[in-house]
Amino acid sequence: MIISFFAFAIVFSVVVLVHEVGHFIAARKSGVKVYEFSIGFPFSPRLCTLFRHKETAFTLRLLPLGGFVSFSKDGDEEAKDLFEASYFRRAFIMSAGSFFNIIFAFIVFVPIFIIGKHLPFIEAVLLSIKTICGILSGTVIVLSNILSGQGGMEELSGPVGIAVIAGQAASKGFLSLVYFTGVLSMSIGLMNLFPLPALDGGHLFMLFIETIRKKPIGLKTYQVINLIGFALFMILSVLVVYKDVVKLVS
Repeated sequence: MIISFFAFAIVFSVVVLVHEVGHFIAARKSGVKVYEFSIGFPFSPRLCTLFRHKETAFTLRLLPLGGFVSFSKDGDEEAKDLFEASYFRRAFIMSAGSFFNIIFAFIVFVPIFIIGKHLPFIEAVLLSIKTICGILSGTVIVLSNILSGQGGMEELSGPVGIAVIAGQAASKGFLSLVYFTGVLSMSIGLMNLFPLPALDGGHLFMLFIETIRKKPIGLKTYQVINLIGFALFMILSVLVVYKDVVKLVS
């Protein structure tokens, strides 16, 4: 179980940090200020500031799991630079995390197939593309079935289920764990694009509504929608964790 926990912590943190690097680079390229890039769970206390570059503080949180970027100054929740950016730049920033996850998965798969399957480079590239397309279609089908009521919660895995899978992958060797890292990166990247509040896809959907209305959504409305979405997301996470634990002990 300890191996599963550490494997999950490492794999999940790498995948989330890749995602946040995408947001960070896109924001910098778009002229939007990022005030914090943190290693660690967002709501855990800040331990220290590792270093600063321009306006960004690179920090370490108490729970070193995952990471996040913040577009708001301390005590300011408005993220004015982000919301005052053009629609195109905001869409670029919001989608960049998932794009980086997909690119990262491709970069991971190619050497895995070369080393593990002894494939020539071109064949490894083609197989990586095929694998990415397969994960893409599979993830879309699973989430679409759940949202339409045709699938059940048993199709989802939460942190506990992912930790178990990560532990199993780690027990099979380094290549298996790295391959699982690529699969998880793809899955998280794709799930973040679904148009649900609190996810990047939710932000993109609200941005789409703004372009149709030709009028920005009020900041307070935006915050309320995200708060409700985050609450629903947390409830879903608790249910999925409960399902994973019941499955694990049964």
